[in-house]
Amino acid sequence: MRAVAIAIASTLLCAGPATTQGATTATTAASSTSWRSIPTLPSDVNKGRKLLANLEDPNAKDAQRLCPGYTAINIRNCPGGLSARLVLSGANCNVYGTDIDQLDLRVLFGPESRLNVRILPAEIPEEQESWYDTNEDYLTRTVKGVHFNPTNSHFGFQLNSSPFEFSVVRKSTGDILFSTKGNKLVFENQFLEFRTELPEKYNLYGLGEVMHSIRLGNNYNRTLYATDVNDPLDENLYGSHPFYYEHRYATLEDGSKKGYAHGVYLRNLHGQDILLREKSLTWRTIGGMVDLTFYSGPTPTDVIADHVKAVGLPAMQQYWTLGFHQCRWGYYNVSDLEGVVETYRDFNIPLETIWSDIDYMDQYRDWTNDPVTYSLNAFSAFLDKIHENGQHFVPIFDAGIYIPNPNNASDAYSYYDAGIAADAYLKNPNGSLYIGAVWPGFTVFPDWSAPGTQDWWTDSFQKWHKEVEYDGIWLDMNEVSSFCVGSCGSKNITQNPVHPPFSLPGEPGNLILDYPEGFNNTNATEATSATAAIEARNSANAAKAAAVGPMSMAMPFVSQVTPGVDIRAINYPPYVINHVQNGHDLAVHAASPNATHSDGSLEYDMHNLWGHLETKATYKSLLKVFRGKRPFIISRSTAPGTGAWAGHWGGDNASKWFYMALSIPQALSFSMFGIPMFGVDTCGFNGNTDMELCARWMQLSAFFPFYRNHNVLSAIPQEAYRWAAVADASRTAMAIRYMLLPYIYTLFHHAHTAGATVMRALSWEFPDDESLVEIDRQFMLGPAIMVAPVLDQSANYTNATFPGGENEKWYDWYTHEARNGSEGKLVDLKAPLGHIPVFIRGGNVLALQHPAYTTAESRKNPWDVLVALDSEGDASGDLYLDDGESLVQEKTAFITLEATNSLLNISRKGQLTSTEALSSVTILGVSKKPNQIRFGKAKLDNWSWRESSQVLKVRGLEGVTKGGVWSKEWELSW
Repeated sequence: MRAVAIAIASTLLCAGPATTQGATTATTAASSTSWRSIPTLPSDVNKGRKLLANLEDPNAKDAQRLCPGYTAINIRNCPGGLSARLVLSGANCNVYGTDIDQLDLRVLFGPESRLNVRILPAEIPEEQESWYDTNEDYLTRTVKGVHFNPTNSHFGFQLNSSPFEFSVVRKSTGDILFSTKGNKLVFENQFLEFRTELPEKYNLYGLGEVMHSIRLGNNYNRTLYATDVNDPLDENLYGSHPFYYEHRYATLEDGSKKGYAHGVYLRNLHGQDILLREKSLTWRTIGGMVDLTFYSGPTPTDVIADHVKAVGLPAMQQYWTLGFHQCRWGYYNVSDLEGVVETYRDFNIPLETIWSDIDYMDQYRDWTNDPVTYSLNAFSAFLDKIHENGQHFVPIFDAGIYIPNPNNASDAYSYYDAGIAADAYLKNPNGSLYIGAVWPGFTVFPDWSAPGTQDWWTDSFQKWHKEVEYDGIWLDMNEVSSFCVGSCGSKNITQNPVHPPFSLPGEPGNLILDYPEGFNNTNATEATSATAAIEARNSANAAKAAAVGPMSMAMPFVSQVTPGVDIRAINYPPYVINHVQNGHDLAVHAASPNATHSDGSLEYDMHNLWGHLETKATYKSLLKVFRGKRPFIISRSTAPGTGAWAGHWGGDNASKWFYMALSIPQALSFSMFGIPMFGVDTCGFNGNTDMELCARWMQLSAFFPFYRNHNVLSAIPQEAYRWAAVADASRTAMAIRYMLLPYIYTLFHHAHTAGATVMRALSWEFPDDESLVEIDRQFMLGPAIMVAPVLDQSANYTNATFPGGENEKWYDWYTHEARNGSEGKLVDLKAPLGHIPVFIRGGNVLALQHPAYTTAESRKNPWDVLVALDSEGDASGDLYLDDGESLVQEKTAFITLEATNSLLNISRKGQLTSTEALSSVTILGVSKKPNQIRFGKAKLDNWSWRESSQVLKVRGLEGVTKGGVWSKEWELSW
């Protein structure tokens, strides 16, 4: 039986004047079969036990009080470091597991900016060490046995033997960066705890993934456990990144401030709580080992680059991926996609890529397309057309693989069968298939440790690409998510396909009626109607619940660990982390902790790596699908090093002003984590957007590396052309973005080769300015561009700080008006709807290319050079050029642009040449009118200088740069 979701038309009202007919109504599914014609899982299959998180329990055992700690013996200096044996200092406490009596301490220096401290169970055979550790193939080590002379290190390591305590010191200042003094190490088979003291009012950043301001604060709990959840605030989300940097400021003798940053990375991907308190940080994990790497900095930029190099430099993106992307859950057929693509062009809003959510699939099964709504003939014709126009297509791909109904011969699914033949799926402890539930019904999940999984995965993507010529892959639900607790399908697959245990958006009782904050002030009539509809819906749901009564769990839960598999309490560990899901149960909305891998490891140990390893496997597959080209992947779940293969989007946010504001610290966090290809669902995913929010958000996201508009099934459409004001705002911001694409692409080159950041916090660029520690409502794009968006409803202005002091110059992008730094003060900026303040930092040279509808067209256009002189009259910049897609480049060019002493000098390295000419050079900050302008030895006449703005504009350079502006070295003097 064919079954796809159907969205019920609702009474949604558009939040502003539409520019196209039909923009005020929700999209309705066109489906021959309703979800309601198939069995629906009872809602309580996704409810686990109600557990009390230890952080919430006032009677929780205090491991620091009850446990004896350790004593260090047999301390020895080793090449590049030291080692010691740690023995328990008293009787076992066994507070949240079984104490490990003896541990090995291994301290390794190298390179000079890193120090690695590992504490692991003693005398564990190397082949069994992964029980405590993470396989090097899964998560790279940060220090790999380098015999580095400790005397050359930036760090000093201090060890106290009894009780065992250690401190890490910055040699240059004597500052203690990390110290366990006065605190015990607790090391049990299911619980680790260690604590470091911190200075008062510390500035700490990272520890993601979380929706929070950039600075974490000093009375705050962080939990790391990958989960499928709708972006709640201050809770664990889709990825796990146990890395932070701390930024301290010293006062020098002259009264000025000097900033020092250092980083700490715990290479442990078990579930964990991190407790930030007034003067301390406590780490608690439910397994693994202590594997700490310290980065000396001394600036945040240095720390981040060092960490990114350690875990894996980010992938170089194809040029086209930096264009604008459009998606929604609710493009029900090929005609919907065609209409969206054509309408974007009709409104002259650049569109690079169209995406499909799960609507395109045949009954939500991976590697398939619906034979009616997405027939191969219609789909292929559409893809051929957009490819001819230089546009692209990216489909979603879910983590669960549908398991066919054995009682229905017509329910065959060859991709599942191929996975069975490859023995590619997770198992229960007794060796049977672990069967959860996702969108198509009961599903199995790939086991990334199984020998046959990679070949099956690659073969499947290659086979599918022959039918549907996709250009990249969007990985979703890969935490890994399951809609039921335990192997609920083990005795129920004869019911397949089944409806999820919750209503989909648009189904009766689940109409999308939510709007942004302040909507009632600007859209009073629509808000009144929505409020009435919400009240009616809530009353109907309450009446239905009373009539149906409580539901019993219909699906069995495989909760017991097979004897002999593992001595730990797997599904319900004794220490309960503050997990966001119902009851803090690790099995809720996820594959259960006792799901078993072919190498003997359990999801308990591997859960936070599932999406990371799926991304790696997909990257390897796409290398064979797109021979010689860089794969494009956006993944929801991430871990340290995922950026080497993919980008990330911010998950299921909502159409709220505060979510737009929080997207900035979200993006900056993923810059820290080495995943620069980051963006959010612009205009919001859940709920309905409105004109004002969407206009502001489309402009903000234009300065994020990954730029995509996406929203939920049955909400109002929110493509950029739906409102005239949004269309205008989008075109304005996109024109700037597409001009800056060569600059952004060059930033990605630096990220890929050196671990540099693309989006940047102001405090990273100005590390000595303590006033910037909490600034996350504005940001830098590389070193040259600052963006100060409007993030508040009904505001026609914003405020921003201009760092650098009175000698720093900032130029308005639009007017080229110069202003000096504001020395920590906020400055009001006029910003009517449709305007986003953008500034160029003095001292930078930008190579800009004239924008066009697609990135391919843009790359054929003429260039401009924009020189923003600093207070000394100098500026510099660079430009990286390649073919924009190849994994290994035959030819590249690296252009250096330097301005000093009224001379702009262009030098180059590399063999790549281009034919695009130079149109103009604009120089900001020219204080007096030049006597003459020369290009090399040739005198130029087509130029102007304005005394009021101090802007020099040189035009008509196409003739002197004929044959390609970057194909040779040249200079321009004034």
